[in-house]
Amino acid sequence: MTRSRVGRYWHITTFVVAACALIFQLYLVASGDNILDSTAAASRLEQTRRYFSYFTIQSNFLVAVSMVFIIRDRLESQLFRVIRLASLVGITVTGIVAAIALPPSPNYTTGSLVCDRLLHVVVPALTFVGWVAFGPRGVVRREDLLPALIWPIAWLAATLALGPFVTWYPYPFINVTQIGLGRTLLNCAVIAALFLALAALARWADRRLPGDRDTMAS
Repeated sequence: MTRSRVGRYWHITTFVVAACALIFQLYLVASGDNILDSTAAASRLEQTRRYFSYFTIQSNFLVAVSMVFIIRDRLESQLFRVIRLASLVGITVTGIVAAIALPPSPNYTTGSLVCDRLLHVVVPALTFVGWVAFGPRGVVRREDLLPALIWPIAWLAATLALGPFVTWYPYPFINVTQIGLGRTLLNCAVIAALFLALAALARWADRRLPGDRDTMAS
């Protein structure tokens, strides 16, 4: 079996795991499951809105979209390059932050715990290992770095702007009510710097790691 064929199967597996975890988590939310302690008193509509507000959910969604591009061998556009870079860095940040600052809640149901581990551990690992081992290569360019930052910056801005009106923040390290605006902005700066550093590192490594270039077609 060739490297490109193994890579194709790896990317298909990554897509399936990410998509299934996202759908299953949304089903649990719609069924009234408490994905975080803070959602218990919220309406079903508000719980659904909060589901889509999580950086973890959005980064997993972008991973699934980028896998579709790769599986279909649609690698020529800047749209793909930006989504691929944003999803790669976003899901890596998700894995790092989850390991350091976001342990699973002791109040999770079994279903929520499974989703939590899939979205925070399994998909980040599959995405990162797949990128290192299989690529595709030659799809990270200097002009893609800033566009790839639009999504995380917009997410931070929207989250902080909306927080005072809905009295809810998706993560404790950006909860202005609990830790104050100064600490929150400092945490945001650290996250933004990490995102930019990982994006630059991805561009550097993209030209040096093994893997097929420009196509993952079998």
